[in-house]
Amino acid sequence: MPEKLVVFVCTGNICRSPMAEYMFRDHIMNTHPNWKVVSAGTRGIDGAPASRNGVKALKEISIDMKNHRSQPITRELVDRARLLVVMTSAHRDELLERYPDAAEKIHLLKSFDPASDGGDIMDPIGLSLDVYRYIRDEISNALWGLATFLNEVE
Repeated sequence: MPEKLVVFVCTGNICRSPMAEYMFRDHIMNTHPNWKVVSAGTRGIDGAPASRNGVKALKEISIDMKNHRSQPITRELVDRARLLVVMTSAHRDELLERYPDAAEKIHLLKSFDPASDGGDIMDPIGLSLDVYRYIRDEISNALWGLATFLNEVE
């Protein structure tokens, strides 16, 4: 059985997935202490810092992401993970192509937000702080449903 690990996945692992990782870690720290949270990118490189506006958007809600460094998704992370939570259907499709055996682990983040259409979380790279705030809030809305889902997969 894979460890209790949630891996958030986006493209470069510098905007959306690290925001989700750090916010989720903050959300679940007390309620799900046995779970670990990391993030990775389908096109991520090792060691890139989080986007400046992503860091700012999380700082506004008292979460420090400035020490984040990107990493690519790997077979090892896929195998270790209980859940692979992707930002877009394109990320899901890419993971399915690369790791078809992981299909049951892959979930679209917005599918955990009952108030959403279950669609994609757009990439804010290079956009304004206001866009990052919007993305932060969109991610946050889905994280509560994901935390509830953890109870079902424990």
